[in-house]
Amino acid sequence: MRLRTLAACVAIAGTVSGAAIAIFDLLSKEPVPPELVQAGSWMPQRPEVPQNVDIPVTLPVTAWADDAHNLSPLPLLQVAVADRPVRAIEPPLSTWSRDVAAGETLDFLLSEAGLAAPDRAEVALALGAEYDLRRLRPGHSVTVASTMDGSPRTVSLAVEDGVRIEVVFGEQLSTQVVAPDPEIVTLAGEAVIDSSIFAALDEAGIPARFSVDLAQMLGGTVDFRREMSGGETLRLLWREARVGEDRIGQPELAFAALEIGGSLYEIVWPDDGSGQATIYVDGEVLRVFAQPVEGARLSSVFGRRTHPVFGNVRMHTGVDFAAARGTPVQATAPGRVNFIGWRGGYGRVVEILHGSDTMTRYAHLSAVPEDLAQGQRVAAGDVIGRVGATGTATGPNLHYEVLVDGRPTDPLSDDRLAEAAESDADDTAALSRLAEARALLNENLGSEIAKTTTERL
Repeated sequence: MRLRTLAACVAIAGTVSGAAIAIFDLLSKEPVPPELVQAGSWMPQRPEVPQNVDIPVTLPVTAWADDAHNLSPLPLLQVAVADRPVRAIEPPLSTWSRDVAAGETLDFLLSEAGLAAPDRAEVALALGAEYDLRRLRPGHSVTVASTMDGSPRTVSLAVEDGVRIEVVFGEQLSTQVVAPDPEIVTLAGEAVIDSSIFAALDEAGIPARFSVDLAQMLGGTVDFRREMSGGETLRLLWREARVGEDRIGQPELAFAALEIGGSLYEIVWPDDGSGQATIYVDGEVLRVFAQPVEGARLSSVFGRRTHPVFGNVRMHTGVDFAAARGTPVQATAPGRVNFIGWRGGYGRVVEILHGSDTMTRYAHLSAVPEDLAQGQRVAAGDVIGRVGATGTATGPNLHYEVLVDGRPTDPLSDDRLAEAAESDADDTAALSRLAEARALLNENLGSEIAKTTTERL
């Protein structure tokens, strides 16, 4: 009630004020003074540029009243529109990666990475088409890239020699194999032998596995235990395949020089992949020898041993070379193929005759070349099979035997194969290879010594 009374009072006051102003306007009819009219019509004049002034004067840009008719509207700014389509923003990905541990399967790793069973099955089929998943072992690794909602985008399996098999999820599953393009580097080193070749190489930072190659090459010529007194110097030249700082595969010997008892023994390995090495004594060709499996590890020697499968002690009639399944197996000397087939615990076998009394046997093979036939002549270094695990074997390896008059002999000490290979040797070419190997060793050994000295300083 009080608010209504207040509002009414305000309205009455406003009406009275308006009436008073109107009456005052009617009463005030006197003319406006001329001075006030002149002041109200005043406009600023354009300033004049000073005359005879050396200093340049810049006047601000101003729109004056008499220039108003010359003014035009400013143009509108033009917005540039790109012709290219806007790039789609890729969703962020999360990455899971882990090395394979002993006994683990691909399905177990993919399950740990969070893949559903149908996706795991598809990935296994895609990877299995490019790689035998039974060869999965420690040292391999699996990497899974997924979106934030857990949907897989890529699955990558890194295996030996830097090879990577990648499965890409999309409208259709696709697989690609990425193989690195390695750089071949040549290295040199020397070691002083005090106790054993293996220990000397290991201490010098040279791949100790080279001791197997040297024992295989010189085992039938040099008695390391009796003829070496200690302090002998071994100089080596080898090749490595590298991708960046990582070494791919196993290093391969190119040249070795060892002086024992006043005689200089030198070995030159070829770089043509034949595996056919030449042994020299005091600069003359002693024999030509082809390793049955280039770069393999000597896993068992000739003689009595505990059988790895049956557990009893029995005679081991050859030597074993551990290598990956499918590694090429080469004839160690020229001869004629005598047998291709299966022989009980030996599995798939190739036998080669060298003359009338000597035969070499290559067992546990996974495959034999289709064009290899019984009665065919082969040269030292020719591929006659592939490493496998057929017959009685605990894993992929080559069982290599040398039989003389039907009796097994130590393959690392028998000279009959050396005589067979020596008859095929070209002494002129062999001596040329020796000179080249010596020069390359000295060149690389000098650079390696200089590098080591600089690092120590």
